[in-house]
Amino acid sequence: MSLDIASPGAISIRPLLAGDSLDEITNLLHRAYAVLADIGLKFMATDQSVEVTRARVAQGECFVATSSGNVIVGTIVFRNGAQTKGCPWYDRPEVASFGQFAVEPGLQSNGLGRRLLAHVEERARASGSGEIALDTAEPARHLVDWYGRLGYRVIETAQWGHTNYRSVIMSKTL
Repeated sequence: MSLDIASPGAISIRPLLAGDSLDEITNLLHRAYAVLADIGLKFMATDQSVEVTRARVAQGECFVATSSGNVIVGTIVFRNGAQTKGCPWYDRPEVASFGQFAVEPGLQSNGLGRRLLAHVEERARASGSGEIALDTAEPARHLVDWYGRLGYRVIETAQWGHTNYRSVIMSKTL
């Protein structure tokens, strides 16, 4: 996929709409996470069903990045402090989080992921959160390093039942 994401109006970020296809989002997740699956990391998004996508979307506020043709090329789910739970850091009331984060593979490394992150970071500030957190695979050093360059720091580790790796919980002060 080739888009000039820097040109005005090429990509917009908006809340998920009732008419948006969860099948399309699920397929995007599979494509975006395929490189991680290929190195043996079983993220939930590598092979989740549409029903799992629906359940994860319902855990917070889903935002999508769409091209001028209204094609979904990115997605992220924001969870405020009351919706964030599952490990000691996530259980803190001032910590918001995000997950189910994906960018169309052909558009990665062009700033779209940073735009989606900036969107949920602003949403976290507006919700009154003092921190925004995420979890990712500890062995996925490229992801841990990328988040680190964006101001996220490692807080703790967790072992989720649906993964085959230890996760790092990373957080950024807002």
